Amino acid sequence: MLLIGLAGLGAGAVNALVGSGTLITFPTLVTLGYPPVTATMSNAVGLVAGGVSSTWGYRRELRGQWNRLRWQVPASLAGAALGAYLLLHLPEKVFIKIVPVLLVLALILVLIGPWTQSWARRRAEEQGRSAEHVTPTRMTALVLGTFAVGVYGGYFTAAQGILLVGLMGALLPESVQRMNAAKNLLTLLVNLVAAVGYTLAAWERISWSVAGAIAVGSLIGGVLGARYGRRLSPNALRATIVVVGLIGLYRLLAA
Repeated sequence: MLLIGLAGLGAGAVNALVGSGTLITFPTLVTLGYPPVTATMSNAVGLVAGGVSSTWGYRRELRGQWNRLRWQVPASLAGAALGAYLLLHLPEKVFIKIVPVLLVLALILVLIGPWTQSWARRRAEEQGRSAEHVTPTRMTALVLGTFAVGVYGGYFTAAQGILLVGLMGALLPESVQRMNAAKNLLTLLVNLVAAVGYTLAAWERISWSVAGAIAVGSLIGGVLGARYGRRLSPNALRATIVVVGLIGLYRLLAA
């Protein structure tokens, strides 16, 4: 339980910064002998606490984003509900096979984010629009992408934060810190929906001692990650996302 709690602390901190803390807790639980589905469900329940603390820590960066988030939030909730349903009815190996591909795509989007944002600003200025304006086409793509990440997150939570940051970085004229704040909120909602679904449909398959240990650890980790993550420069935060994402990719491919 101490080891699981420490893994939860690390996951909470990494989730606040990047959003792939499950790549710490999930392998830990499987290594300790917990079945993959039990590990997935217990982990999702436990990480809700860390999502609350990291979202609260980034609350200042959420200001001014609600016009967009009012569309993204329902998309995340609907996607998470579908993903949780799929976990209860489909083999886990189906999604695990596509995780590496999605993770590589997300890391590429994170890397080219500054370029795509600069291109979007130049195009907006050429068309006489505000650089901060998000076109209906991009908003539609953003909402659909958010829904897709929600499905993935409700099924297998690992690296959904990296996917979200990559998606928003390619479509939005926002700073990486503000995108990170939105990511924390959306992943919290996905984990919450998944946790409620698992609890109602498969109470007996959740290890509540594991979920409790992860909850305590991730709650503390989320506070620490939000405190120090907000001090990172945009380039340092992007570098952290890429490094953690590459480590997660290695672990997934080596599994």
